[in-house]
Amino acid sequence: MSEIRITPLGPSLTVRAQLSDILIETVANGDSIGFMHPVTPEAANDFWDGALAAAERGERIVLGAWDGDELLGTVSVLLAMPVNQPHRGEIAKMMTRPSARRRGAATTLMQRAEELAVEHGKTLLVLDTASHGTASRLYERVGFTFVGEFPDYALKPHGGLTATRLYYKRIGPGLEADPS
Repeated sequence: MSEIRITPLGPSLTVRAQLSDILIETVANGDSIGFMHPVTPEAANDFWDGALAAAERGERIVLGAWDGDELLGTVSVLLAMPVNQPHRGEIAKMMTRPSARRRGAATTLMQRAEELAVEHGKTLLVLDTASHGTASRLYERVGFTFVGEFPDYALKPHGGLTATRLYYKRIGPGLEADPS
């Protein structure tokens, strides 16, 4: 097995095509990432065009996990937060190709996402994930704390409702809590 390398992703038609393929495969596999099955290539391309443009503006970080020239997975760190939450970032769109799972790509992506969030001055990361999937095990393994669950929060990609689990992780040097 070759070494997985993590890189920030920018606007490139080749990268966008691989990101779109991963999004389509992930949703077809039943993973809940905000899309319904089937995802059209146009819808996937539109999403990634917007996400990569936001990365170019510094509003988000889009990371890719590579094995050679093959993009195995991706995760985003949302950096643009309300003015009263400059210390917070959000993990979004964590996806790994179903054929590439259990190779360490997701864990490595999450570790790098956290490092970059700290470099951008973030001291708290939050995320949500569908309760019906297995992603919660990944998030707990990399140190996120389970907060609670909303019932019937979203539709599963193939239909039916799923609850959503909420997580947080304190990172970096930390801020002093306001005692009031």
